[in-house]
Amino acid sequence: MTGSLVGLGLSVTAFVGSHFLLSSRRVRHTLVAWVGEMAFLGLYSSIALATFVWMVEAYADAPYLELWVPPTALKHLALSVMPIACILVICGLTTPSPAAVSLDPQALAQRAPVGIQKVTRHPVLWGFALWGVVHLLANGDAASLLLFGGNTVLALLGALHIDARKHVLLGHHWQRFAAATSFVPLAALIDGRARLSIGEIGWWRIGLGVALYALLIVAHPWLFGIAVWPL
Repeated sequence: MTGSLVGLGLSVTAFVGSHFLLSSRRVRHTLVAWVGEMAFLGLYSSIALATFVWMVEAYADAPYLELWVPPTALKHLALSVMPIACILVICGLTTPSPAAVSLDPQALAQRAPVGIQKVTRHPVLWGFALWGVVHLLANGDAASLLLFGGNTVLALLGALHIDARKHVLLGHHWQRFAAATSFVPLAALIDGRARLSIGEIGWWRIGLGVALYALLIVAHPWLFGIAVWPL
């Protein structure tokens, strides 16, 4: 169902809602008991992909309804923040973490946070949250509010949900890990709970994040039909 803001709203609700539903302790535990861990992950990924494709198609087909006229400064803000978002995503994906999907999260939780985890224990989700916020502000239409607003809610509430679930599953190992890092980016560094040198993150990870940003700038007109540089 595409071609309307209602259809887009339904697709965003399905994408966001299915993540929370399937990752809830009761539903996940029940499904894993029925089909096993690997089959559950396959089901989870399939539903996520299907609802994501629906959401993207619904956004592309949604009518344009202007809510505000974004000033040029907000578009420049998006260009300035997106490198940080890309670096957070790449660094988070390439640094094993007990907060992410892994075969042995308990073993990862027993070690101290490393690299980007000292900035935040949820770098990937914060990267997506920054992406969502700056794109929401820089567009100003109803469809963008639904798409980027919904995905920002998913990223931030999803991170809080992970914290609560890992606290139960990993117990004191997670508590020690979480105490040495922070939910909000930079908070643990500012209050002295963590110390970090940029090189510890991995210069190659930072380089890949910058490369991803450059690729998105170049490919944006072909992927999304909108040129972002120069403004």
